[in-house]
Amino acid sequence: MKNSTLNEQDRPGSNGGSEKGAIYFLMDVLDRLVEAQEADSSPSADYQAEGAPTAEPAPGTDDDGPRATLGAVMGQLDQRAYGFLLLLLALPCCLPFVYGLPQIVALPMMAIAGQMAMGRATPWLPKKLEERSFSVVSFKNVLERASKYIGWFERFAHSRLSFVTRAPGSRVLGALLLIPCASILLPLPSTNTLPGIGVTIASVGLIERDGLLTLFGLMIGLLWVALLVFLGAEAVQWIKGML
Repeated sequence: MKNSTLNEQDRPGSNGGSEKGAIYFLMDVLDRLVEAQEADSSPSADYQAEGAPTAEPAPGTDDDGPRATLGAVMGQLDQRAYGFLLLLLALPCCLPFVYGLPQIVALPMMAIAGQMAMGRATPWLPKKLEERSFSVVSFKNVLERASKYIGWFERFAHSRLSFVTRAPGSRVLGALLLIPCASILLPLPSTNTLPGIGVTIASVGLIERDGLLTLFGLMIGLLWVALLVFLGAEAVQWIKGML
């Protein structure tokens, strides 16, 4: 399967020329991965002529439909891969009362944010994380649900305060994004939804080169984590006082 990026006219943002935005860009990426899987796994014409049945499902599929890996998605992204990957992984974390999936995607999110902090030009994931697969159908459902909200932010996004989204500002941004991503990793109530929303908004800002939107999303994530820490400290003090 070829890891070619989408054409320039298919890319979102003011620089890419597409009016569809980041959500539809990611949906296009998933659709193209599925199409490539189907093309690679389809039997040859001679094999079909023999009438032999297919013994097992095509690679990259299961009972929930086609699956994709993070590595395959990364191969389809353009120079704004950091923003696209963070957006793809942060969207499931925005859903309230969901446990398990946010904690699974939090580790790759921390790895990506950490590489931004180190100043890497393009993201890299360890092989185990790169080979981590997910249901394409489930993720597309998340993208469709999020499109109405993310699209609202994208309408107001444009290139400004670009020093925030470019080095060396992006290195500071990556270090700070580690905090809300680490909060998502904790399997506790209220630790994933608002930080996930904050990282999602910051990711859209990264994609659109909108430093103001990026800082707004980062502020949401950091303030919520600070509030959780404060409430946790108060609870500990209250318990000590009761003993």
